[in-house]
Amino acid sequence: MMQIESQLHRLRLHGMGRSWQALLETRKSHELSLSEGLALLLQAEEEDRANRRFEQLKKNARFRYQASVEELRLEASRGLDKGLILGLATGEYLAKAESVLISGATGCGKSFLAWALGHQACAQGYKVAYYNVQKLLLRTKMARLDGTIYKFLERLSKMDLLILDDFGLTHLEQQRLDLMEIIEDRHAKASTIIASQLPVASWYDVIGEETIADAILDRLVHTSYRIELRGESLRKKQ
Repeated sequence: MMQIESQLHRLRLHGMGRSWQALLETRKSHELSLSEGLALLLQAEEEDRANRRFEQLKKNARFRYQASVEELRLEASRGLDKGLILGLATGEYLAKAESVLISGATGCGKSFLAWALGHQACAQGYKVAYYNVQKLLLRTKMARLDGTIYKFLERLSKMDLLILDDFGLTHLEQQRLDLMEIIEDRHAKASTIIASQLPVASWYDVIGEETIADAILDRLVHTSYRIELRGESLRKKQ
């Protein structure tokens, strides 16, 4: 028995190891046929690897807070279409490289919705990156100065889902070109979620330069789901 445990440990089959230990402790190992026991151990290993991948994907995404689709208050009065949200939760939009644009007043739950969809994507095995837009553009500015911009942009382009939070708090200036390059790299290849206090119709003015604004919005607006949240601040209610 100890030899089996040692072999499972050396092979890094941690899920199988824990399940095997549980079978020994409950004395159920002798009640199962070889195929039944093997199926149980393989299922435990598969679940363990999925959970560990989920945790690693969440860590890499760097979400500000934990959130889940199950916690969302799917109320039509808040502008949340239950069918749309549950459809997004399936991850089909990620497979199709479609985007989601979320707008609404401060505190109405934009970021929480974005985090929930991001966590759901991680659970489905997708690579996700979360950024506050101002911090992201500061990062690209510094990357240009130290010569790592191409490496950084390439890493972003490989994310299955990029979440850009708090878009539009300040007007874009030199960094609008960086934003255009990020969106261009992802167009028709990977999904983007953008959350903003401003309605999408106002994003043109935030970007500023006409040609660049046209290029960015043309790649976002026509292939995206639009969610406009309404109602009082959820923070006030809390």
